[in-house]
Amino acid sequence: MARNRLTLNNGLEISYLDEGQGAPLLLLHGYCGSGAYWDDVLPLLSAHARVVAPDARGHGGTAATGGTYTMEQLAEDALQLLDALNIGQAFVLGHSMGGYTALALAERASDRLLGLGLLHSTTFADDDNGKANRDKVAERISREGMQGHIRDLVPKLFSPDNLTPLQAQVDRALAIGFGTSAEGGIGAALGMKDRPDRRGVLETLEAPILLLAGESDNVIGPEKRFPVSGPGVTHRLLEGAGHMGMMERPAAFAEAILAFVAAAGEKRGVADV
Repeated sequence: MARNRLTLNNGLEISYLDEGQGAPLLLLHGYCGSGAYWDDVLPLLSAHARVVAPDARGHGGTAATGGTYTMEQLAEDALQLLDALNIGQAFVLGHSMGGYTALALAERASDRLLGLGLLHSTTFADDDNGKANRDKVAERISREGMQGHIRDLVPKLFSPDNLTPLQAQVDRALAIGFGTSAEGGIGAALGMKDRPDRRGVLETLEAPILLLAGESDNVIGPEKRFPVSGPGVTHRLLEGAGHMGMMERPAAFAEAILAFVAAAGEKRGVADV
């Protein structure tokens, strides 16, 4: 799919997709992914909404910078992209690391949200073991490059039951991962390590919230998938999916998002979808 490019006010050259018309959906991909993660669901979503899917700093076609990529920095990149596209408010939906970015964005600029979606993501910070693993990843990438890390990482993202029947999708995720720069892999790992617990963001957010989880997700365990409940919170559990619902169950994944957007529009008296 054709990518667009522009230089943000902070000087970052960013690559992104911008397809469809209607309610703006900002889709933020996960660690060692890119906007191509959304290829299977993009036609389903863009038939009803405007979908903006950027590559995160150091991932895909977006330029890499050195140092730690804090979730606040990635959120600032996303906000500057919305500004450059003259999008005042959007549904901000983040997969995995993209969810951590979406939470940082919501904490900083909740007025920009039509709704917030955590897709195979969580509000919780890394525990001590998780932080140590982030350091190990950064050290390995610095020492060996991206190839070995991606080969170990990607199969863990899919439900074990899907590895063989969805081999083409696994191979595509591997190819996308190999496109991540070493600077991006290191910077984002260290940024995720340092992120705070942001459950409080969901507890106080006035915009609608979608929490979408994979039944067989081995990355985000059951105890972390639905940290809040309430009248403005939608829980969706995807059967037959691990951490990559957009590739493993694209139709159900897209339906969950479109239903969330439609319900949010009805509450505001606006036909979003």
